[in-house]
Amino acid sequence: MSQPTTSDVHVDAILTQMSVGYFQARSNFLGTQAFGVVPVTKKSDKYYKYAKDAFLRDEMKLRAPSTESAGSGYGVSTDNYSCELFALHKDVADEDRRNSDAPLDPDADAVEFLSQKAMLNLEIGWVTAFFATGKWATDVTPGVLWSTPATSDPITDVRAGKKTVLSTTGFEPNILILGYEVYNILCEHPDLVDRIKYTSSEAVTTEIMARLFDVERVMVARAVKATAEESASSQTYGFAHGKHALLAFVAPRPTVRSVTAAATIMWSGVSEGLGETVAVSRFRMPQLRADRLEINQAYAHKLIAADLGYFFNGAVA
Repeated sequence: MSQPTTSDVHVDAILTQMSVGYFQARSNFLGTQAFGVVPVTKKSDKYYKYAKDAFLRDEMKLRAPSTESAGSGYGVSTDNYSCELFALHKDVADEDRRNSDAPLDPDADAVEFLSQKAMLNLEIGWVTAFFATGKWATDVTPGVLWSTPATSDPITDVRAGKKTVLSTTGFEPNILILGYEVYNILCEHPDLVDRIKYTSSEAVTTEIMARLFDVERVMVARAVKATAEESASSQTYGFAHGKHALLAFVAPRPTVRSVTAAATIMWSGVSEGLGETVAVSRFRMPQLRADRLEINQAYAHKLIAADLGYFFNGAVA
């Protein structure tokens, strides 16, 4: 007896409840989180720097009766920044918009696509500026890599880094940034696990790491990038950050007469008076019968005080 087949009673259609897109979570990206964003109205400018030694030297003198007090002063210099403009566009054709099936939304998809590109661009720039050797006052590779659990001592290594920065600046590092592969190793490292195993059933988290390393925040770099060109026959992927770690002092909010290791300076001029530091604009491309969505951002990853950072290069194998 013949019976209807599956294809007779059901025609495959596009699901409207889901689609698949590799949109990385914004929390993966540290480009604007680690050192904070300083929005500026000028694409390039200067700022003042007070001489460090003038404030760390004891120059008070005994004062005899009817004599003048000892005098002192401090020097002021300037540094500068210059934001570079980065842009990218995605065209949305009229026919694509009219013919798209739910849940596709070509306009919303284009905005999210461009936003992902902007975050990745900012992140890769951040890595180049800050998460590499030759940037900070101190670069070290642990004598025993932290991926050697039996003999390495990451807590002592971090404490040594904090002491180095504090002893030369008067500021103790308050943030520890870990490449994801370093974080993975530390989650299982006996130096950390053994300190909590009798008092907590929790796994080692960034909050626990912050307590053990005695810093305010531990941040993990999770951003992933494609490492081959689009035209390549095969694609490869990897973390945007290396197997490194960075200790630094970061001011909660850079202000006049404050100091901070670094900042991401972003020009609000890209939004044409709206005050935003990343702007998506739409304009008609009649010759293409399409709308062009374009994203613009202008920034400078500025290392402000190299002596407020301590970089662990290749902390794990």
